[in-house]
Amino acid sequence: MTPEQMVTDNIEEFLDVLPPRVREVLRQHPRLDDLLEVVLDLGRPIEARFPEAFEFIDGEATSVDLTYVTERVGLFDRDNRAGIERTLHRISCIRNRLGEIVGLTCRVGRAVYGTIDIIRDIIDTGRSILLLGRPGVGKTTKLREAARVLADELNKRAVVVDTNNEIAGDGDIPHPAIGRARRMQVPQDRQQCDVMIEAVENHMPEVIIIDEISNERDAFAARTIAERGVQLIATAHGTTLENLMSNPTLADLIGGIQAVTLSDEEARKRGTQKTVLERKAAPTFDTVVEIEEIDCLVIHHDVARTVDELLLGRSVSAEVRESDADGRVRRSQRQVELVGSSWSSRTEEFEEENVGECYRPEADDALRLFVDGIPQRKVDRALRELRAPALTVDDPRHADIILAATSHRQGAYRSRGSSTRVLTVRGNSYGHVYEVLREFFGGDGSAKERFAVQEAQQAVEEVLRHGQPVELTPQNAYVRRLQHELIAQHELRSESVGREPRRRVRVMPD
Repeated sequence: MTPEQMVTDNIEEFLDVLPPRVREVLRQHPRLDDLLEVVLDLGRPIEARFPEAFEFIDGEATSVDLTYVTERVGLFDRDNRAGIERTLHRISCIRNRLGEIVGLTCRVGRAVYGTIDIIRDIIDTGRSILLLGRPGVGKTTKLREAARVLADELNKRAVVVDTNNEIAGDGDIPHPAIGRARRMQVPQDRQQCDVMIEAVENHMPEVIIIDEISNERDAFAARTIAERGVQLIATAHGTTLENLMSNPTLADLIGGIQAVTLSDEEARKRGTQKTVLERKAAPTFDTVVEIEEIDCLVIHHDVARTVDELLLGRSVSAEVRESDADGRVRRSQRQVELVGSSWSSRTEEFEEENVGECYRPEADDALRLFVDGIPQRKVDRALRELRAPALTVDDPRHADIILAATSHRQGAYRSRGSSTRVLTVRGNSYGHVYEVLREFFGGDGSAKERFAVQEAQQAVEEVLRHGQPVELTPQNAYVRRLQHELIAQHELRSESVGREPRRRVRVMPD
């Protein structure tokens, strides 16, 4: 978080709905400002979750605890979510087969002021902006701040279409984080498009802010609004412009893509096949912003030109912006091009600064990957998009995983009889590379988790044989929890020792 950013979290209102024994522990907790959520599952230890860590709080959750919380929050909607009035906090429930609540996730909602300073110049132009990014990366936080800036600082008539009360909080009075922007609630998800049109027809907005355009009806409503000259700031499912180009439901947001059959003469003139892909119409959104991290963005300023050039097989330049701890914004240019049916990208120096890739796993928390017979740029792109905990190495003897093309030496690697895992890519396209790595890593670090659990199992066996403590390699809080649970199943004791990022599990005899 940069010095210019300010956070408000209404933390007292959050604590007030928690059972008293939990509330008092958290109120005195030194990391209360970093609290993400509190989890209460019937008959299991109550958890307080922080970034990269979690703690158990005061015994197991009881039905009395669950009732205490549910009686102090709003009604649970069809998505099993409720809120605390005039705050951004969100309470989600888990039900059993009879519909009874057996678990609660109490998530702290925070308004972060200053998060759109990095793209303030784009918002000021009045251009329509589409934000993309994985869940939890900060899309809604930026929407909320955009609404406030547009209404309070730019004096625009701004309307927030708030489908799940995620932007402006629970209750009929919106949270101050959206400033003077007006909020229209949506009774049901499928009615979002109707409320979008209603906002334009009834309330004369200059700007409409929408969270999660997810279907064809919403996309059509967005186009209708844009054609009336209203600025749109919205989010959509997907992490990159590529996702929209390959998504027939949402492709209309960037103009839509259609197959066109050329005459023989035109095909010869262009030097292409007779059937080519072209953009159908003007994009609904002028600019697409890919949020790789909360302070690391990839910006496609001219969506129409970008889509056209990519469909012609040419590379285009996207701007990368990254703000550092001092609030300074560093900029670079990334060349993006279509390779076969997929993407590759490279980052070039710009204005004497280079932000590089926005996601790089720590060396101590990554699997080592050796690549043989496959273009390195395709592997790097897939690892980045999957956020896989892996780093490439130059020597197969130092690798945990070997990624080999079918026509190369995967047989020789397997014949070594080592514990190194060999993955085979049966093709040379980016799609083949991505699918093999996605299956292995699961897109969420599952391979790293499997390695860590396997290490814990081996440590358990060693402790049972020799009766001496064994320390495991450092892991994040979630993986350490998996290790603790496995160790407990063998009736052994375990504890976490050391400080982040070197915090690790120690297995001890009973």
